[in-house]
Amino acid sequence: MPPDTATLTPAEYQAHHGLSVLGGWLPMGIDIVAVLVLCVAVGWRTRRWRLLWVPVCAVIGVGGALIARTFVDDQGLASDPSPLRLWLWTAVFVGSAAVAVVGWIGARWWRRGVSLLAIPLTLLAALSALNQWVGYYPTLQSAWGAVTAGPLPDQTALADLPAQRNTVPATGRLVQVSIPSDASGFTHRDEYVYLPPAWFAGPTPPKLPVVMMIAGEFNTPADWMRSGAVMPVIDDYAHNHGGVAPIFVFVDAGGRFNNDTECVDGPRGNAADHLTKDVRPYVISQFGASTAPADWGVEGWSMGGTCAIDLTVMHPDLFSTFVDIAGDHGPTAGTRDQTVERLYGGDAARWAAYDPATVMRVHGPYDGVSGWFEDTAKPVGAKENSAQHGARPQSASPLGFGGHDDWRDTDEDHAAQDLCAVAQGVHIDCSVHTVTGYHTWQFAAHAFAATLPWLAARVHTPTTAAAAD
Repeated sequence: MPPDTATLTPAEYQAHHGLSVLGGWLPMGIDIVAVLVLCVAVGWRTRRWRLLWVPVCAVIGVGGALIARTFVDDQGLASDPSPLRLWLWTAVFVGSAAVAVVGWIGARWWRRGVSLLAIPLTLLAALSALNQWVGYYPTLQSAWGAVTAGPLPDQTALADLPAQRNTVPATGRLVQVSIPSDASGFTHRDEYVYLPPAWFAGPTPPKLPVVMMIAGEFNTPADWMRSGAVMPVIDDYAHNHGGVAPIFVFVDAGGRFNNDTECVDGPRGNAADHLTKDVRPYVISQFGASTAPADWGVEGWSMGGTCAIDLTVMHPDLFSTFVDIAGDHGPTAGTRDQTVERLYGGDAARWAAYDPATVMRVHGPYDGVSGWFEDTAKPVGAKENSAQHGARPQSASPLGFGGHDDWRDTDEDHAAQDLCAVAQGVHIDCSVHTVTGYHTWQFAAHAFAATLPWLAARVHTPTTAAAAD
């Protein structure tokens, strides 16, 4: 099994997975080059330039960073606090653009060129700071694969599946699919389905259980593979179980990168209908998956974690098991009033219809539904172990690479404990597991590896290939 990437230092991660962009010499080198080029672009020039225009550019840069941070806070886009370094580089980037504009007239041709060069370099430094915060791309290779839309691990074409029947490949196969949205009308990107080796054995596919995988707010359907590195973990599980594992479907809950639907039906699209009325029937009909609700689970992190519990408690006739990794108390898009307006078009009744705690209380006792909450604890002075909910001891070192303050999003804080308490009151078997970490993809990857054996058992994954026939 691959090393636990969540607890590796940047140097160790680089040794195992390629050139790290979360730490080490590359991010520092980007910062140094950007600073040197910007210093040359600013130059000494004239007294008026130094006393008037350089301060003006600095003020513009700071103003741009403040506007960006205000927007992030207003939209509720962050669960962990953004590091100061991100906003410093945002200010430097905006300021470098101002330097190029106000200093263009009267500048020599070479300084104009350097001024233009400083803009993408400072932007790259700001993006590097952003990436170190959220852990979106752990290595240069993963970032390049996303930019170039390169093939994912074990990827094969849908049209090639019939020719692979009656075989037992060493690893599973990942298939890119375009799922019709006739029921939902939801505009979405292509999604992915993982088929374990046992799916290919015999003339017809076995009726395997299914796990629906949902990523966070800013996502693509391929993020679980590129940033979450789940493929080696799933293949390792299948290898240790005679080629048997659940079918995994990596869904598109946003439709586009910056569309935060929170998996509800509303002004941002009918995301809930897409997942329940488009994706589930498609996977059953196309890949012969089990139709039993007891054989279907949902796992997600961040926004996806909220989706996982929400879909399950709203549709126990479709799903029986959820894994909520660092989700909120419920679908959230800012404050309560902002959420009602942005997600439900101002209809407060629809807020209640999608609020997991409200849904569980209204539904009453459930039968055969279970859940696992994986939560992060404060890295500094954390005392929240929640042993009464089955939490395991916190890890000695934080999971993830980002730089953070000792602060947590108020809606995510205690969400796992609160929701699990409500769930237990309506006969949902749940537990809360807390580790020290940050809201990063490294934490999500760690959580997926930790929850996979439990989740696979809960959705009744056969223990051998023969049992899957």
